[in-house]
Order: sequence, then structure tokens, then C-alpha cells
Amino acid sequence: MIAVSIEGPTALGARFGAMPQTLARRLSQQVERLAGVLRERVERNLSGAVLRPHSGRLAGSVAVNVERAGLAVTATVGSDAPYAAIHEYGGVIPAREILPRSARAMAFAWRGKQRFYKRVRLPAVTMPERSFLRSALAETAPEIRTAVEQAAVEAMQS
Repeated sequence: MIAVSIEGPTALGARFGAMPQTLARRLSQQVERLAGVLRERVERNLSGAVLRPHSGRLAGSVAVNVERAGLAVTATVGSDAPYAAIHEYGGVIPAREILPRSARAMAFAWRGKQRFYKRVRLPAVTMPERSFLRSALAETAPEIRTAVEQAAVEAMQS
């Protein structure tokens, strides 16, 4: 007959009881660090790697939001710029007509001369997909997996 006895069940129970909080704390630290890494990669993509900077408004709109709910930690990296989605996924900007708001005509410099127009018809524009968010996430995914695994191992060892 084989008999097993565990010595010090209170210490073992305390160690197992503390494991979820330890894991949550380590994961929270890693999620915050990785969100910063992801944001840096997104900003690099917006600095010429994927899109050339024009005004810097798109790069300036990239935000990181870390939320904690109980033991869960979630990080969101994204942009609220109205044109972020068309750059990320591509698409078609429909044809439209531009009319003057408060004058009888609009003035533009065109082909080196000042021109006046009562209306301007813009054709549809097909925007190619230029992923700056998803590509940064794909690039960071192996590091994210490794960090989460390492946090879990460290939580079990402590």
C-alpha cells in the first residue's frame, strides 16, 4: 500500500491561494509594458515604415488604455482619428462634390495659377490597405506570448 501525506497544508494552501493574485500582478506589469512596446511600434509604422507622416495627427491620436477588472487585465492600443480605419483596412472614398460654404466661388491655386470654381467634383478614390496597427500587433505577438508564459511561470515559482 502507498500512503501520501502532505506536511504543512496551511503553507501549501496559502501558496495556492495567493497564486491568482500573484499571477494577476505579474500579468498586469507585463501588459502595461507590452502596451507601451506596441504603441512604439505603431508610432514607428506611422513614421515612415508603413505610412509617411503628413501632419502627425494620426500618430498623435494613438492611445493606450489599460483596464483592470478583478484579476483580468486588458490593454487596448488604437486611434480615434476619423481616417485611421481607411488607412488600416483600405477602402473606397466615394466621389463627391464640393460647394462653397459662405461665398459664391472657391479659390484654389491650380497648375501655378489662381483659379475660381463654383463647384469641384472629386472622383472616387481607392485607398490601399496600409496596416499600421495590425502589423505592429503581428510583429509584437511572439513577445507577448513569451511575456505571458514567463509571468505564469514566475507566479507559480513564487
